[in-house]
Amino acid sequence: MISLAQLRLQLERSFSPLACECTLTGEHSLTVKLYHPVSGQVDLVVSGLNITTLGSPEALQALVEELRYELDSNTLHRPDPVC
Repeated sequence: MISLAQLRLQLERSFSPLACECTLTGEHSLTVKLYHPVSGQVDLVVSGLNITTLGSPEALQALVEELRYELDSNTLHRPDPVC
């Protein structure tokens, strides 16, 4: 199992310039928040991740890919449609 500090560091490297907050909520349930470090604007919050499944580099890479997909799907990042 990966430590929270290692997970946060890896996510911050993967999503730079965003900052990351990782919180263990419950026995093995993880919440990840990606946000702008200066403004504090939150771009993504994902809860209910099972930290015990993040024991390998492949699992961590899969998490990064899933978070990238969620971040890209976030409508807050899309420009306003031209009317």
